[in-house]
Amino acid sequence: MEKLPRLYIECNEEECTDGRILKEECVIIQDNLEVWSKPGENLPTFIETEKATFLKKEVYDRFYLYVDKTEGRLEADAILVLPDGRTRIYLKKGDELLMLPVEGYTKTLIANVGNRVRRGDPFAAVTTKKGEVHYLKPPKTGTVVFIDDMSLRPHYVYYILPEE
Repeated sequence: MEKLPRLYIECNEEECTDGRILKEECVIIQDNLEVWSKPGENLPTFIETEKATFLKKEVYDRFYLYVDKTEGRLEADAILVLPDGRTRIYLKKGDELLMLPVEGYTKTLIANVGNRVRRGDPFAAVTTKKGEVHYLKPPKTGTVVFIDDMSLRPHYVYYILPEE
């Protein structure tokens, strides 16, 4: 079974802390410092809560809840930690994401979360009922940050963070 990335989403201080004790698995960012913490740990004394940004751990499959579907923009700061545990993707509130649907009779996903997809290279393949195979290619180069498996409809939606 493939491991899923870990997702941390921006929240307010009260959602992560109870006074100076952390009640959630959180990432605290202040200036150039990042503190990765576990529940029950004390908030480091050098962290000034009014200057810090708090991000709490969220279920990865809920990523789509933090994306404005009409504009394709992220509604909160986020960090994705890929399954290797070292690779991190930092997303900022307002970042524009490409939302590319994969619809068809049979779908084959080629690119996975964390993969860089180049403009013109296929990220998925779709087979029609007639047996024709169509390769889907992104309009811009970017990194796959989420693949939404739509359970109500038979398709996927790729969320790609385009390069600038």
